[in-house]
Amino acid sequence: MTFTLMGIPGLEAQHLWLSLPFFSMFLAILISNGAILYMLHMEPTLHTPMYLLLALLMVADLISALALLPKLLCLFWFNDRDIAVNACFTQMFFIHGTSVVRSALLVAMAFDRYVAVCEPLRYHMVLSHSLVGRLGLMALAKGVILILPMPLLLQRLTFCHMVIPHTYCDHMAVVKLACDDTRPNRIYGLFVILLVVGLDLVLIGFSYGLILQAVIRLNSRDAICKALNTCSAHLSVILLTYVPALFSSLTHRLGHNTPPHAHILCANLYLLLPSMFNPIIYGMKTKDIKIKVAKCLCGRHS
Repeated sequence: MTFTLMGIPGLEAQHLWLSLPFFSMFLAILISNGAILYMLHMEPTLHTPMYLLLALLMVADLISALALLPKLLCLFWFNDRDIAVNACFTQMFFIHGTSVVRSALLVAMAFDRYVAVCEPLRYHMVLSHSLVGRLGLMALAKGVILILPMPLLLQRLTFCHMVIPHTYCDHMAVVKLACDDTRPNRIYGLFVILLVVGLDLVLIGFSYGLILQAVIRLNSRDAICKALNTCSAHLSVILLTYVPALFSSLTHRLGHNTPPHAHILCANLYLLLPSMFNPIIYGMKTKDIKIKVAKCLCGRHS
């Protein structure tokens, strides 16, 4: 049994042209994330908790892009729309699973920034490599435990329709194809969204509330600027991750007059934009990475 991916409804004639920006994003994600991961691996001075968490985030970004874009580009270039049911459920697991892992890692990075600003003298004592490893495993376990029931619940359904009006196997897009009662699937999907976005944003907000409280107590203007600059890259990544995701979710549920192609483009961009811009943001705003990149470029030029 196979599903058929429609692509972007209403823009089928433009699929070939749309493939150009998506292919450019794919190359940018592979090159930028791969380059930062290689640099973090090769430079012993960057083997610190913050950069280890950043490396895990970039691995999640790469897996998300690899789960989404190869099939999407085959659809755009070769009109290869068919996808086996098991392959569809596997793609769904990796796309949604990496989103959950990414969100959990952002919570861990918020804790890292809290310790760096509020307990700088105890930073390496609190955030040991073993703790970072446990945080990474917890993020992975959260992604697997929360997302694995989605394809398992879908396997019990009978499908009346086999055409998915999307570029990938989105959970709700597949649920809508079923003939059976889909309330358990819908309720569980909503539960995952509320747990991941709601709880993670509360924890991140709590961490930054404590950071802001500590920053307000500082007397020196330079110290305040330094403390805020320490968190700037992480805050930028949080905004880039959650704002498009919330916008996509709201337009999907409330924007009944929004054209279908707008829903699909938003759903794709909220997955791809963080993966593309995370290494750029950390490369521009993180002094250590900026110095290492400059050294590499200067060495090659000379």
